[in-house]
Amino acid sequence: MHYYRVNLLKSSAPSLTYASDEIVKLGTVVSIPLKSTLKNAVVLEEVDRPSFDTFTIDFISPLYYTQKQLELSRFISQYYFSSMGEALSLFVPYSRDMKEYREPYNEATTLPKLSQIQQEAYDEIMPKSRALLFGVTGSGKTEIFISMMIAMSREGKSSIFLMPEISLTPQMEKRLKIYFGDKMAMWHSRLTKKKRSQIIEDIYNGKIDIIAGARSALFVPLPNIGLIIVDEEHDDSYKAMTRPRYHARDMAVLMGDKLGAKVLLASATPSANSYHKYEIIKLEKPYIETKKSYHFVSAASLNNNIIDAVRKNYERGEQTLMFLPTRGNFKYLYCESCGKTHMCPFCSVGMALHRYNRHLKCHYCGFTEQIVEKCTYCGYHPLKSERMGTVEAKEMIEAHIPSMVIEQFDKDSITTPKRLRDALKRFEEQESHLLLGTQMLSKGHDYANITLSIILGLDYILGLADYRARERAMSLLLQIAGRSGRAKEATVIVQTNHKDSFAPYLDDYSKFLDEELEFRRDLYPPFVSLARVLISHKDQLQAMNICSDTVDKLRVFREIEIVGEGKAPIEKIANKYRYHILLRAKSRTPLIQALHNINSRAVEIDMDPVEFS
Repeated sequence: MHYYRVNLLKSSAPSLTYASDEIVKLGTVVSIPLKSTLKNAVVLEEVDRPSFDTFTIDFISPLYYTQKQLELSRFISQYYFSSMGEALSLFVPYSRDMKEYREPYNEATTLPKLSQIQQEAYDEIMPKSRALLFGVTGSGKTEIFISMMIAMSREGKSSIFLMPEISLTPQMEKRLKIYFGDKMAMWHSRLTKKKRSQIIEDIYNGKIDIIAGARSALFVPLPNIGLIIVDEEHDDSYKAMTRPRYHARDMAVLMGDKLGAKVLLASATPSANSYHKYEIIKLEKPYIETKKSYHFVSAASLNNNIIDAVRKNYERGEQTLMFLPTRGNFKYLYCESCGKTHMCPFCSVGMALHRYNRHLKCHYCGFTEQIVEKCTYCGYHPLKSERMGTVEAKEMIEAHIPSMVIEQFDKDSITTPKRLRDALKRFEEQESHLLLGTQMLSKGHDYANITLSIILGLDYILGLADYRARERAMSLLLQIAGRSGRAKEATVIVQTNHKDSFAPYLDDYSKFLDEELEFRRDLYPPFVSLARVLISHKDQLQAMNICSDTVDKLRVFREIEIVGEGKAPIEKIANKYRYHILLRAKSRTPLIQALHNINSRAVEIDMDPVEFS
């Protein structure tokens, strides 16, 4: 009899010991009896016969995790403070029945036609194992990516192409299919279970060797990975907000090291961290150069002057893109008498008004209720609404320009891949005239007829309690502006009371990043490491005591600094009281050592946090 230590997949449980009368290779996926059910687990280590009775492994599957996947899972488990079972569950296992032979890439396929500038960038990137492609919007980064993936296919190597979830547009899929056909598949969270299974089966059968998709695409079982591309590398959606709280960009670089694969990060507005850490190759001019003029306005909301600009653009037969920082009617009801906001009864946040669905909804715990008229604190009525959302903006524009067809583009209206495809198809065929939405607008939408971009509420982002608030606001401005003027002269209207925070950097994002890095020196990443410890408990006193005890334990570690502690900015979510501790250290090692000393089920640890609420 042989004895093995196994870890349950998708579980925070510690490792368990099981017996087998067969030799089982490490990394193999097995079924084990646990209580009254069978659970999937992974064999991690052979051990001596234990002093206690053990159950026997029920089934040994043909699926297995490679040595590299096991090593990466151990890193994720240690660095991002998750169980080994949770870390392994990120990866899709390989199959022992996997077809080793891959169909050779068709040499006759036409390569993308690169301009001289693109070709120079391509030639500079190819010999490097790591690089950051810093290319202005419209500079033709995608053609370089495709050329690199074709080069890998010709060497018999596979490629992973990561994009933020919100930029997985039909447009990009169509471009990739032209070159790779059925050898490429899109991978993201909205795939049906059947479609996911089919893609995995096609990978096992040797039919697919290019995967494009959101952060989870990093973990598919492609053989012989030669290239990982992380497009829009600055985007926060690469950071997972549940355990394991990994960052796909950083994991891509680590995977490249482990697998000997080339890693290319790319963005028109790279993160300050990547700009500081990686070798930069620049594409400083758009593929088609057009004139773009910026106008800064200091109004607080959508007004007649902005609507007039939209009307004139519409009357010229051209299209407009308008950004708001809040989706739907994602705004709050407040009382003019006592000044209080109508709050969620389970969370310390305001209830968001959704007038189309005629209800109030908490965007943290999901609680909904009917729209209230009276203030729950003082009884005054009627309540007023704060901040404009996309629904209200749409109604306001339609009232002034009745014949204009507006495409609402946010998470409330774009709920399925089909709705996304249909909305973009209408806009591409100019059946709709205004694309109105939230941050979904800033990624991957390239339409030649957009000649006006309008960015409202930028000061809301600038005012966020986040050390990267300036970077997020500046990046968003340039990303939204970059959707217009792809083929014709364009105008960008920016609503802000802080023109000086943006105007000097419109043509030189490097200048902005250089200044931003000076501001962060010795205080924030990339010069120091940050971690956030989050405590939540139904009993407020318990939450406060756990926070206090955790701070006491951390104080003995001299190489880490407790930057702040106490109630989280959002004090309560889903009836749980929230406290947090923000930590800083000059290097990661002492920070991780200290955090492993306080790691427990009572706390959630977020390394390299991007969310501070």
